[in-house]
Amino acid sequence: MVRAGLTTERVTIAGAELADEVGLDRVTMSQVARRLGVKDASLYAHVRGLEDLRGRIALLAADEKTIRIAEATAGRAGRDALVAFADAWREYAREHPGRYMATQTPMQIDPELAAKAPGPRRGVELTYGMLRGYGLAEPDLTDAVRLLRSTFHGFVALEAAGGFAHARSPQRSWVRTLDALHTLLEHWPPPREEDSA
Repeated sequence: MVRAGLTTERVTIAGAELADEVGLDRVTMSQVARRLGVKDASLYAHVRGLEDLRGRIALLAADEKTIRIAEATAGRAGRDALVAFADAWREYAREHPGRYMATQTPMQIDPELAAKAPGPRRGVELTYGMLRGYGLAEPDLTDAVRLLRSTFHGFVALEAAGGFAHARSPQRSWVRTLDALHTLLEHWPPPREEDSA
């Protein structure tokens, strides 16, 4: 029997909260059931299993992160947009480490569910829109998106793991990293010969 008030959304949120506390890879269906005060079997009326739950956590996190980035970058362009975008990304990763990892971990997500989720699609639109403000077009746009994602994710992952032991403040390095990215984006290198082939 399904417990009254238990919904797919509540199960997903409970899983997301648990992921933030213990890490995405340590979330189990039993832990989520205990958190909700139900038997494990009750969860399966709302999610198909752990893989489905993780996919739903990833989509929830993508929505949350995208909303935060959209609010931070609204009305901004150039360096201001880049810094607001990056700061919102980093803050989300710091506040919700488990959810954030769900957005960075390849996983199988129900295609029908993914098609209805606006977060991932809107996130791509925001990123490409910000970079078009630098005058970039394909294939440079895709290369720049990959550069930003690699830089932001690499920084926040190393920071979370305690990888910045040097006396210099990580915040100062973050600011200089964004300065460097802005300069690079303003002076993007011309295409290589093989890019036009």
